[in-house]
Amino acid sequence: MSRFHSTKKSFGYAIEGLKTALKNEPNMQTHFFMGILALLSGAVLGLNLSEWTLLFFVIFFVIILELFNTGLENLVDMVSPNIQAKAKVAKDVSAAAVLCAAVLSIIVGTLLFVPKIIEILA
Repeated sequence: MSRFHSTKKSFGYAIEGLKTALKNEPNMQTHFFMGILALLSGAVLGLNLSEWTLLFFVIFFVIILELFNTGLENLVDMVSPNIQAKAKVAKDVSAAAVLCAAVLSIIVGTLLFVPKIIEILA
C-alpha cells in the first residue's frame, strides 16, 4: 500500500490502467479477446484443474507483459520524444517479451486443446 493512497484508491488506479490499456491499445484488445476465446474453448472442451491453471497462467502472463510494454512505451515516449537508438531498443525489447509470451500461449493452447478436439472427432 502506498504511503499516500488507500488500498481502495490503489485498486481504483489499477482498474483505470487496465481500462485505459483496453481502450487505447489494439494489441491489448486482441490479447483480451483471445483470452476470452481460450476460456470459452476450455469450458466447451472440459479442461481439468491443472489445465485450467495453466491456461489462466498463460493468459494473464500475456496480459501482464502487454501492460508492462504499454507502460514502458508511454514512459519512453514521454522522456524521449525524439527517436533515439536506446529508446528504440527499450521499446523493441519490451515488445519482444510480449511476443515470446504470445507464442508460449499459442503452444500451450495447442497442447491443451488439440488432443481434446481430436478425442471429440475420433
